[in-house]
Amino acid sequence: MIGLVLAAGAGRRLRPHTDTLPKALVPVVGPEGPEGAADSLTVLDLTLANFAEIGLTEVAVVVGYRKEAVYARKDALERTYGLKLTLIDNDKAEEWNNAYSLWCARDVLGHGVILANGDTVHPVSVEKTLLAARGGGKRIVLALDTVKQLADEEMKVVAEPGRGVRRITKLMDPAQATGEYIGVTLIEGEAAAELADALKTTFERDPDLYYEDGYQELVDRGFTIDVAPIGDVAWVEIDNHDDLAKGRVIACQY
Repeated sequence: MIGLVLAAGAGRRLRPHTDTLPKALVPVVGPEGPEGAADSLTVLDLTLANFAEIGLTEVAVVVGYRKEAVYARKDALERTYGLKLTLIDNDKAEEWNNAYSLWCARDVLGHGVILANGDTVHPVSVEKTLLAARGGGKRIVLALDTVKQLADEEMKVVAEPGRGVRRITKLMDPAQATGEYIGVTLIEGEAAAELADALKTTFERDPDLYYEDGYQELVDRGFTIDVAPIGDVAWVEIDNHDDLAKGRVIACQY
């Protein structure tokens, strides 16, 4: 099993931080600067540290917007976290949504991956929860926050015991949801081909769709996607400056 990070996004709501950096390289811990200080930690740093702690040795990172900044740091990141990094180019990162971005990594899905969005600050307990949920025929397991009070923006999930995910979408009454998908998934290698096909169907239908819409496509085809509740842990998806401030507080707790 390897790690996989989606780090191709522009993060326009985080400007001016993202004028020169992809969202995954915006400093979360330590000094800030127009190019990101060398001794600061980013979401990508925090995610790679999590992967290293659970014993992974290889990580693929999908890059797109300002990808040269990730390429420039590749060697240093490998040395710091003891990981072998493979960078995968998304040629449509500034045009299409992340269903295509995950599909770009289809060739590594067969190794089995723990997928993490490049804008999610979360503790390593999330990865450990997913690993503990392996087995029993599960092929895809989503990390689910069943504690947080939900609103309109969250990626909401309806899950049923024994049947797994029934719906995953932002376009849902929060009161109907079982919880929020936090942007971290365990994908077993045997799910790779079916997931890649569902993602292709999804972005060909509408390139603005999310990879979670690809998950819904799988569910609609009869594929079982399971969930693993992460418990009452602090985490945040960094979309804007308020989220970044929260992320800086949360990251200091780990």
